[in-house]
Amino acid sequence: MRYDYFTEEHEMFRSQLRKFVTDELVPNVDEWEEAGIFPRWVFEKMGELGFLGANFAEDCGGSGGDYWYAVVRGEELVRCNSAGTALSLMVQTDMATPIIAHIGTKEQKDEFLVPAMQGKKIAAICVSEPGAGSDVANIKTTAKRDGDDYVINGSKMWITNGTRADFLTMAVRTNTDVPGYAGISFMTVPTDLPGISIGKKLNKVGNRASDTALLYFEDVRVPKRYLLGEENHGFIHIMQNFQGERLMGSVGAIAGAQHILDETIKYVTEREAFGRPLSKFQVTRHKLAELQTNIDVGRAFVYAVCDKFNKGVEDVTREVSMAKLYAGEMAVRNVDECMQLHGGAGYVDEYMVSRAWRDTRLVTIGGGTSQIMKEIISKLMGL
Repeated sequence: MRYDYFTEEHEMFRSQLRKFVTDELVPNVDEWEEAGIFPRWVFEKMGELGFLGANFAEDCGGSGGDYWYAVVRGEELVRCNSAGTALSLMVQTDMATPIIAHIGTKEQKDEFLVPAMQGKKIAAICVSEPGAGSDVANIKTTAKRDGDDYVINGSKMWITNGTRADFLTMAVRTNTDVPGYAGISFMTVPTDLPGISIGKKLNKVGNRASDTALLYFEDVRVPKRYLLGEENHGFIHIMQNFQGERLMGSVGAIAGAQHILDETIKYVTEREAFGRPLSKFQVTRHKLAELQTNIDVGRAFVYAVCDKFNKGVEDVTREVSMAKLYAGEMAVRNVDECMQLHGGAGYVDEYMVSRAWRDTRLVTIGGGTSQIMKEIISKLMGL
């Protein structure tokens, strides 16, 4: 299916990125999955080629493109056959840096955002904590004013790129006298500051090529110039930042489900049972038709939300939450069905569906669980 959202320039960008993914990433991802991390040159080369900053303004180190360039990037990265690699790169482009572009000072953009879009610095987003995942308003990590600095103490959990990030976009509690969201701020934190340590690298079920860490902060002094936006107004910025993160998660879930369905169609066309290809059985054809319908319905809705997000003229919190809820749950079901169609072959690592089955499970958890999405939607329905 073709959509009018994409211009000839978008499709040229897609072709260039797809070639990079096919030539540079796909041959290496098995090694990276085993290692639990991929090399820095991926960030550097993608930055050099303009892939990271395609949808960022030129003063932010980007090319000045619209949000549809981010959509193309999200769709094409899943083709590398390693959701962990794609996730780490999307943390760089869609989670840790957009808020700097939106509310950062020129100095903050020059120091952090421009080199991130060039691939010279790796970024991580730090919101979740060991005791506060979905409950963002309950974060405990503090940043207390001391002269011209903030002094940070606490810990952060589930931090993608956490073992090697050059800077963190971080949520902290700057006012401990008020409960909940009112005392939270956002700031950029260079990781070479004294007092920052890696507790451990987490061993995950899937997304194994992305490094994920527990981080500790002990009396880390951060200059006040690294505060993003106004002090104690960070919760609003976190919620706004979540919209882009969750929407890109929806884009990736749809594209990933399509990629695995395409591979499954190839498999059932070639694999024979009882003297004929699996695709010649009605039960197989009907299942494939159902899975493609699920994807096309989801893609149409996600694109409609992306169009609203790109225009930026209205609040799309409800629609983004619906997109993430549908796309995530659908992708998990679809990939599970694709694994079943592979039979025993789907349960071994020789076929990519087994990795996708493990990786896809994250999309209903990361960036806000399906249960949180339902709670947001229900509140915005006035319930």
